[in-house]
Amino acid sequence: GCIGLIKAIDNFNTTLDVKFSTYAVPMIIGEVKRYLRDNTALRISRSLRDLAYRALQARDALTRETGKEPEIAEIAKALGEEKKEVERALEAIVEPVSLYDSVYGEGEDSVYVIDQIEGGETDEDWVESIALKDALARLGERERHILLMRFYRGKTQMEIAEEIGISQAQVSRLEKGALGKIRKML
Repeated sequence: GCIGLIKAIDNFNTTLDVKFSTYAVPMIIGEVKRYLRDNTALRISRSLRDLAYRALQARDALTRETGKEPEIAEIAKALGEEKKEVERALEAIVEPVSLYDSVYGEGEDSVYVIDQIEGGETDEDWVESIALKDALARLGERERHILLMRFYRGKTQMEIAEEIGISQAQVSRLEKGALGKIRKML
């Protein structure tokens, strides 16, 4: 908005019989729209984005008319567009989600998106998972905490050291020892 205002100040022609606000408001709105368009995580074409917003408006109108959520085919028909194009446009405007976004909870008890993705585990994977949980349970509290922070939360040895109040070298030794114990248990 400020950039639009600055551009309006720079380009305003005082010889014309127009109020500054009449000239500045469209410039400000244009800059805000340009920013929102150009600074998204994924770039999509203007035509695709326009189709998506038209589809959202059509969906809202159809919902008001019928009292139920319309199918994509109904939205496409109302717009005179191909169903596949409407699907593609609506998918394009969905904001991406990080695998490490919290779905539920805070701090160490958080559940992340990556935790909710099914891995298609085989029976062998399941058995290994149980064995690993059992092995982790047999470790000391400090060793288990270090391994959980290191491998499940992706923290560096230095970050762990700062958090629990020991040196990075001690974290390294404890991690190495804990991994050795787990190898023997498995």
